[in-house]
Amino acid sequence: MTKPKKLGYTIKASTVGTFVLLSGFLVALFTATVLLTTPDRMLAQQSTQDNAQNQVTTVASARDIRGASPYIAIKNEPAPKLIVDSPIPEGLVQGVYWAQYRVENLNIVPVFGEGARQVSPRAGHLHIIVDDLPWWWADASNNNTVDIAGLPPGQHKVRIELVDPNHTVFPGQVVTQTFTIPEYQSAHLH
Repeated sequence: MTKPKKLGYTIKASTVGTFVLLSGFLVALFTATVLLTTPDRMLAQQSTQDNAQNQVTTVASARDIRGASPYIAIKNEPAPKLIVDSPIPEGLVQGVYWAQYRVENLNIVPVFGEGARQVSPRAGHLHIIVDDLPWWWADASNNNTVDIAGLPPGQHKVRIELVDPNHTVFPGQVVTQTFTIPEYQSAHLH
């Protein structure tokens, strides 16, 4: 049997020392990076949390947006108000009047009659009149957009009235808009 040959490796002490020194340096660099960036991360996280907390305090409440709760009668209710935007141009070029609206201090609901006038928060609906025709229609849907299709090209007028459950117009709550429908292709786009 032959004896296996002994392999010998010689490593200089300076090479080992350099390796240990570089390893130590890398560990120290990594540790320093973690320690130095952790406060920044913590400050950034705390800043984000502070911003989120501040944001919560500046967000409008449900009451601010939706109005009073229907479970509590409102004493001295402010007068109702009707706000109507200009007609949406994309509709006019199709022969369609679309105008978004909102109301304040009133709930638009399909409730009618003398008894409904005593409800708090106040209830009502819209009357819509086109081109001074002798008839109107009531809109109690509260879908936020008046929609009138099939208008012929030319100038038109739409009057929107905010009314109580007994069809009486609230004082000063009438919006009249005059607009022009341009010539358009009569393809049924609506």
